[in-house]
Amino acid sequence: MNFTRWSARLPGTQRRAAARTDHTITPDRLPDRLGEGSGPGSVPAARAEQLTDEAPCLPAVDDLPTREVLDRIPALVALVHGPDHRIAYVNDAYAAAFGVRPEGAPAREAAPELDELGLLPLLDQVLRSSKPRTVKSRKAHSGRSYTITCTPVDVTATPEGSGGVLIFAADVTDHAEAAERLRASERSQRQTAVTLQRSLLPQELEEPDDLRVAAVYQPGGTEAAVGGDWYDVITLGGGRTALVIGDVMGRGVRAAAIMGQLRTAVRAYARLDLPPHEVLQLLDGLATEIDANQIATCAYAVHDPNEGKLVYASAGHLPILVRDESGAVQRADEPTGPPLGTGGWMHASGSIPLTPGSTAVLYTDGLVERRNEDLDEGIAALERALSGATGSPQVVCDRLVRSAGVTADHDDDVAVLVLQHPARTGPDSDLFRNAALELLGGIEAAPRARAFASGVLTSWRFPTELHDVGVLAASELVANSLQHGTPPMRLRLRRTDRRLIVEVTDGDDHLPLRRTAEPGDESGRGIAIVATIATSWGSRRTPGGGKAVWCEFVLPGSK
Repeated sequence: MNFTRWSARLPGTQRRAAARTDHTITPDRLPDRLGEGSGPGSVPAARAEQLTDEAPCLPAVDDLPTREVLDRIPALVALVHGPDHRIAYVNDAYAAAFGVRPEGAPAREAAPELDELGLLPLLDQVLRSSKPRTVKSRKAHSGRSYTITCTPVDVTATPEGSGGVLIFAADVTDHAEAAERLRASERSQRQTAVTLQRSLLPQELEEPDDLRVAAVYQPGGTEAAVGGDWYDVITLGGGRTALVIGDVMGRGVRAAAIMGQLRTAVRAYARLDLPPHEVLQLLDGLATEIDANQIATCAYAVHDPNEGKLVYASAGHLPILVRDESGAVQRADEPTGPPLGTGGWMHASGSIPLTPGSTAVLYTDGLVERRNEDLDEGIAALERALSGATGSPQVVCDRLVRSAGVTADHDDDVAVLVLQHPARTGPDSDLFRNAALELLGGIEAAPRARAFASGVLTSWRFPTELHDVGVLAASELVANSLQHGTPPMRLRLRRTDRRLIVEVTDGDDHLPLRRTAEPGDESGRGIAIVATIATSWGSRRTPGGGKAVWCEFVLPGSK
């Protein structure tokens, strides 16, 4: 059996090891191998002399006995032949691993390990195609793992024919176990990141009186590390609601941790009831302090039911989409600043209509971004999907995610926040009412405001106790504005299905503070009285200058 032909079937490492055996060329054979004209003084003779002095032994590969070489290598080797893969040979390593196998017996009966490793169909393929096949890290019942190469060979000495397959199996158990430990570690780290991220996201969305909201978060597939997508809904008081969505660049626990810090900061800044661009300005500075090398995108929007629009600011985030009652979809225009953490940028606020019957969608790039596709094409596809999406916010969320082809194996995180401003009709419309009075003149506006508030609250059929405290709150807020504010001034009363809201606006931007009046003071008690009788109160600066001071009362029986 020619060793050169057989050794060519072996992987390079084993072939080189086989060549380093003690079968060598002796000096007396060198002239024959160096060719004719090798007499004294000739070049071949000189080469022979040099080789004899420096390398007296060279391997004669063709002279090596094949069986001896195969028996000595540590890899498992077997030779089968014929259509039923009869055993022709197994080496010592193979016999040590699986036992001695009788020559001439079919592999299915005599070598069950080949069946359990799934090699019998592979042997058929090799015989048919005359091409080698390799399978990696197959695990036997013994618990050992093998990478196996099956190579077609000619077996001319067998009566069944010349078709044979040389099976070469390298034990890769250590490598397979190390790979499995690595995969387990990656799974554990990913699960930690998913758990951390989900714990940092809102467990339940706040439920504004005037909006219906729903959200979906879908982490990337099992091969993808968790990203830093987040969303939030924050009730600001006075009927206003803040809506937030963001995406921290990067993946893993670090991105999730930064996301948690930014989300907490947004909630804190939102309580200041600042305009959206000022919130992002503060958040930008914080993001730089958290990690100067980490950036994040964020969109922050505020809905005021009295204005019928979303006022928003964006730090490098994707545009908000709004579908009106007719199904037409509008994309929020600029302004859009750079991502958070870049610093040195003055953010600005914009607005987009959100009338009754409208639906708005905030989302992260995982919903619309695809490899080898333009991002704008993904946003356009989302617009088309939103145009035909009807139903509750949760139904719209699910439909948009499905239309984008997002599955459990998606390669990026996806966060979607949907809000609807319902069109109130029928009996429901009586639960959402507004009334406003322009406060003209001087102190004589105070009794007009009290009379107006009393009449409105009576028409809304509030209980006597709620009626009385509502009138008192309106009187104190109006008196405070008349004394410390500037025109134009307005009293607004608003009821929802859950609360009564009293709000006074004026042209002065100095926000009131609650303070403790001294016993002899004749003023300074108005805000303290409001804070005592109301469920909550607050103030904010209004666009274009001025301020709004509000308080609210939870209706009896409301949660």
